[in-house]
Amino acid sequence: MKIKCIARLRLRPLVQDQLECSDQVAVAGGCCWANLPQELLREVLLRIEDSESRWPQRRNVVACAGVCRSWRLIIKQMVKVTELSGKLTFPISLKQPGPKDCLLQCFIKRKRSTQTYYLYLGLTNALTDNGKFLLAARKCKRPTCTDYIISLWAGDMSKGSSTYVGKLRSNFLGTKFTAFDGQLPRADAMTKSNSSRLAYLKQVSPRVPFGNYPMVHISYELNMLGSRGPRKMQCIMDTIPASSIGPGGTAPTQAEFSFSNANLFQSIPIFHSKSASMENFLSGPLSAQKDGALVLRNKAPRWHEQLQCWCLNFHGRVTVASVKNFQLVASPENGPAGPEHEKIILQFGKVGKDLFTMDYRYPISAFQAFAICLSSFDTKIACE
Repeated sequence: MKIKCIARLRLRPLVQDQLECSDQVAVAGGCCWANLPQELLREVLLRIEDSESRWPQRRNVVACAGVCRSWRLIIKQMVKVTELSGKLTFPISLKQPGPKDCLLQCFIKRKRSTQTYYLYLGLTNALTDNGKFLLAARKCKRPTCTDYIISLWAGDMSKGSSTYVGKLRSNFLGTKFTAFDGQLPRADAMTKSNSSRLAYLKQVSPRVPFGNYPMVHISYELNMLGSRGPRKMQCIMDTIPASSIGPGGTAPTQAEFSFSNANLFQSIPIFHSKSASMENFLSGPLSAQKDGALVLRNKAPRWHEQLQCWCLNFHGRVTVASVKNFQLVASPENGPAGPEHEKIILQFGKVGKDLFTMDYRYPISAFQAFAICLSSFDTKIACE
């Protein structure tokens, strides 16, 4: 315990209230910190990682990873993926599947004047805490569609930024959306190469096409007759197989923002222009790969006779009635629904004028959940 306290005191000046650990804070491999005995160093870092289970204290773990290369490697080995630990530590955690045993509680703040949205991790059970900043999105209205640019940093939400992680695009009616990832979302499709890097899109090699990779397709059912009832939505998770929610199933998990081989991009659909649409992608040569993909549908609400409204049980996480509120569950691929199809994978709802809760779990990530929730903010004339 004394060793742990000494280590934390020495690391205190290095602590930054950020998720990411930049290469710029790493020092030379021959520094005094890197020369500590490996057994002692591993024991100290292990105790710090075990004790700092929640933010903001967990920033000490990030600070340790920023000391030098040897510390970084040890911390990366110790920090488990979100699916197992239920913790968001580094930026890559936002693209890893959520925990299996519980919903990870987050909330979204909307700023109407700038058309921006901020995702935070809830630090307490109260809906009034400041939270830990995770992602930001900015709405860009265009003549034929709407784009939501998603970034790791609220100060720069442009597609050319090094913090750009993806975007959400709608059709003209706002009934269909496609969420794109800034880099290959499948971990098994990545190989390390020093020739090109997708982690920072400003420095993409000319050999690597600059584009976005379809990740989620979201569609809202048309309501042209104006019949009474809530919205109906469906999400096709391109990168997650339907078998992932069954016994022994696994979802693709990214380990890092890694280098990628340019040769891998020849067979992958990349959208360069605004004219590329979801319909073109679905009718393309890779449309057959949609078979077996996980499909999420909103849980049907029940009509409450006394309240004269549609109701869903959000277990206290939603307090304001809104057409935007929804709960998503897995749709059975074939045959009757099993217990795994009753679990709520994503729920989103209103708790204030510009405050919304977002709770998600395995097999989707925080990034995917945020993109799906952003689609609910867009105006849908043909659905309501």
